[in-house]
Amino acid sequence: MAKKMKLADVISVFEHLSKTQPNPQTELEFTNPFSLLVAVVLSAQATDVGVNKATKALFARADTAEKMAELSVEEIKTYIKTIGLFNTKAKNVKALSEILVSQYEGRVPQNRQALEALPGVGRKTANVVLNEAFGEPTIAVDTHIFRVSNRTGLAPGKNVDIVEKELLRRVPETYKKGAHHWLILHGRYICKARKPECSTCTIHSLCLFTDKTG
Repeated sequence: MAKKMKLADVISVFEHLSKTQPNPQTELEFTNPFSLLVAVVLSAQATDVGVNKATKALFARADTAEKMAELSVEEIKTYIKTIGLFNTKAKNVKALSEILVSQYEGRVPQNRQALEALPGVGRKTANVVLNEAFGEPTIAVDTHIFRVSNRTGLAPGKNVDIVEKELLRRVPETYKKGAHHWLILHGRYICKARKPECSTCTIHSLCLFTDKTG
């Protein structure tokens, strides 16, 4: 059975992480809820850096659902062809834009069920949008957060759904709004998959990982 961090230590973890990043934000570039939604849909199996390079020109052309819906799938493809799975993603972006125009007056709904009903939008994407665009205390579990939660003992679980439930249960309310960002940045730059940089880790003493480096 995976070791689980004490709740008192969970609080300490977020105290440390919040000091290193007082105002955590996604590294995806966006200007409104719609461009955020599109950026997150495009980020599946792609890097934020790669997505930002592609969306700079795309959003200059179409940064609202109305403008995006007017583009053809082929036009959208020309902007995002450097991103993995761009054929499917272009179709999804076109389709979700049309749905937002026809059903929501072009606005991104602040509702999980409505978001997850959009093409290309799953639970993780919905969580990111609800958190980043609307300030809801959701925690989207990606590969980085899944790894950090299990490796440190913060919220161990066999799958992303279990880890998300554990994080929502164990993370103090004060830190839930920023938890997604703190954990993803920690996993991306410090608690890396192949070789975690334990010697520079601010939560080194609280972490239950047995094979620490440095």
